[in-house]
Amino acid sequence: MKQIHKRGLKNQIGAYGETIAAEYLNKKGFKIIGINYLKKWGEIDLIAKNKDIVHFIEVKTVSHETISDLKQAISRGTYRPEEQAHNQKLLKVARTAETWLVENNWNGNWQIDVVAVRVVTREKYATIKYIDNIILE
Repeated sequence: MKQIHKRGLKNQIGAYGETIAAEYLNKKGFKIIGINYLKKWGEIDLIAKNKDIVHFIEVKTVSHETISDLKQAISRGTYRPEEQAHNQKLLKVARTAETWLVENNWNGNWQIDVVAVRVVTREKYATIKYIDNIILE
């Protein structure tokens, strides 16, 4: 029973991070054109368009109890959410992106980005790190 609760909370935090990331991208001039695009072989958290480029965005979120905890984690360099966007995960994103490109007849430019979000939900506080155009190894 406890495991289900933790999973549910993890999903809630992830969804909250995706909402924060979408708002951030909108403010930066991106137009969100897809959310949680899902196929059997992978999922893309956000799909956005900026100028003539389609961005497939992996959002990674971690929560902290207090702003002080969050700032301490940043200063120590402990657990950076973007580290969870490892090569294997990004390859799944790329494969799923290729499906989206075919389904939408997109022949233009595209790239994969990562948005790392650290949140303190109780205090409605977040930091965002946008990593533009991830190169797969």
